[in-house]
Amino acid sequence: MRLSEVNPGTRVRILKLGRQDPALKKRLLDMGVLSGEPVTVERVAPLGDPLEIRIRGYRLSLRKEEAAEITVEVLS
Repeated sequence: MRLSEVNPGTRVRILKLGRQDPALKKRLLDMGVLSGEPVTVERVAPLGDPLEIRIRGYRLSLRKEEAAEITVEVLS
């Protein structure tokens, strides 16, 4: 499942980051978006872009295309 497909209020764990854009991957890593990190999708903008996540104690807004590069699994 991709992070862009997750509904607000859902808690997920990052499995891997996309490999298509090395600059995007580096930027995500610099912001603390790492494999194994738990993430909560806080909210999604009315038109679906951007989405806000909570990771490592802070909120981060990602474009839908950026979130589509992040593979996640839902935590129970």
